[in-house]
Amino acid sequence: MSRSPAKGSGRISIAGLVCYRPGRRSRMLYRVMVHRGRKGEPKGFGEPDFAALLDADHQQLKAPIALVWDGLNSHKSAAMRELIAARPWLRVYQLPAHAPDLNPTENVWTDLRRSPANIAYGTAAELARKAKTRLKRTQYRHHLVDELDPFPRTVRVW
Repeated sequence: MSRSPAKGSGRISIAGLVCYRPGRRSRMLYRVMVHRGRKGEPKGFGEPDFAALLDADHQQLKAPIALVWDGLNSHKSAAMRELIAARPWLRVYQLPAHAPDLNPTENVWTDLRRSPANIAYGTAAELARKAKTRLKRTQYRHHLVDELDPFPRTVRVW
């Protein structure tokens, strides 16, 4: 999550997947959510948002998904477990606590944060546009996604 410096302008949240499949190019899929700080507005991705992301990615990938997830509370909640159980094409593996080095998506977020570190954004929408531009650039340069993989060319279970 990132904040823009203007008072009351909000922040953005990004959820994404780095996808590997034997014999195919790696892929990165993501969603960006802008939070404007309005009353009652969610401040981050919730279980329905993650489920919608997984459903869309499943449709795009046209394959079962073996998901390696970190310990975010909404990833482990009872509501998320129900949503996962309703998707027979989805298998989830939970990462151990405090193991970001095992999660290739963390490397994407680290790379993304390097660029806007010294740039001021007036609004969260401006920050979201910049983040989407950087993500799209990474998304279509498969070698960049591969370079960010902490376990290059290891076998992934699908």
